Amino acid sequence: MGLALENFDAVGQFRTVDRQAANQPIDANTVLPSGLAINGPVELREYLAGNSAKFAQAFTEKLLMYAVNRELEYFDMPQVRAVVRGAAKDQYTLSSIIQGIVRSDPFLKQGVRH
Repeated sequence: MGLALENFDAVGQFRTVDRQAANQPIDANTVLPSGLAINGPVELREYLAGNSAKFAQAFTEKLLMYAVNRELEYFDMPQVRAVVRGAAKDQYTLSSIIQGIVRSDPFLKQGVRH
């Protein structure tokens, strides 16, 4: 997916040529693991918008990992799915995902590492 965002430089400025590579045009074509070919950020956005449940699942997993400061385990996945189901009622808003995470057992029952 990252290649679809190649038009953006390190600070988020949109570009059509790569000045680092002798002003070569940016190639933002890529093929997703599903085999779907996409070209650029607009097609990536359309793909993600059409798969909001999958996007919310992946986003929730990554945000929960950050929140609990560890890799997720198999026993965390029911909590992740519960957060995503709850967020679906609010069209997967960021606030609904964050609220679901901070109310989840993995977040609330973090232990101190020794």
